[in-house]
Amino acid sequence: MHAIRQHEFGPAGNLRFERTPDPEPGVGQVRITVTSAGVHVLDTSIRRGEGGGPFPLPELPVTPGREVAGVVTALGDGVEPHWLGKRVVAHLGQAGGGYAELAVANAASLHEVPDHVSDDAAVAMIGTGRTAVGVLRIAELTADDVVLVTSAAGGLGSLFVQEAKAIGATVVGAASTAKLDLVRQLGADVVADYTRPGWDDGISGVTAVLDGVGGDVGRTALELLGVGGRIVLFGWTSGERTRLDSGDLYTRGLTATVAVGPRMMKGTSLRGLEETSLRALSEGRLIPLTTTFPLSEAAEAHTALEGRATVGKVVLKP
Repeated sequence: MHAIRQHEFGPAGNLRFERTPDPEPGVGQVRITVTSAGVHVLDTSIRRGEGGGPFPLPELPVTPGREVAGVVTALGDGVEPHWLGKRVVAHLGQAGGGYAELAVANAASLHEVPDHVSDDAAVAMIGTGRTAVGVLRIAELTADDVVLVTSAAGGLGSLFVQEAKAIGATVVGAASTAKLDLVRQLGADVVADYTRPGWDDGISGVTAVLDGVGGDVGRTALELLGVGGRIVLFGWTSGERTRLDSGDLYTRGLTATVAVGPRMMKGTSLRGLEETSLRALSEGRLIPLTTTFPLSEAAEAHTALEGRATVGKVVLKP
């Protein structure tokens, strides 16, 4: 098979399209012929050697990628035979190996994909989607909220805009100029180009912020909150965490919550979040945006993602 291999940490050009031996499923595992492989922002930081949040740096060489959709074409010992030939989606966890024509997954991680759901959408929702529903669960948005979403055209942000609009909240979507029309199409009532100075001018009444950008953008979003407002933090794609201290909270009675890590897992499980995410997709409540690249262009996909030149979830196509 062909796969993306990384032999050293560093720039995107270190991702190489190579021929490798076909993987064989072990006990309790299946082999998937991959039709869609998800690219996560954590993949880029791991590639650079900077760490990947809950995932440790792997031993090299490695095939990156933890989200795959496709067809089960081989079974390991102990796997129920009904899985053979099924369209499935799975999160591979720390094992990785998703940027490939074939991938091995634990049978316990599989979800069957309905006929009306595309593989690209399924792979977007198995990882990014489960994070989105976890963040939304913690945010507890209501129809009375004015919700500011940073990176509103991204994999997570685009889902937040959809859900906030669906429950009747007023939505402010912050994104770059080229993506503002798309954010409007997703349902945002107000859009703002957060790459420009003064992007917050005219925005008022914000009661909730969903921020995964951090840095100056996150700080500006925090300052837009009114008395009693809340900010829900889930990352810092800018490379810098949102700056805040207890003085910010006391001055206006704000609350700040980190929605990833242990907080997200309280009272639920990854499997439960995946099921909720995929059900929302199947019912048409949440429709992920995707940007696709051929598997052989994984390096270009990483570069585009890091340069904010993509919308929604980045997906590789073998």
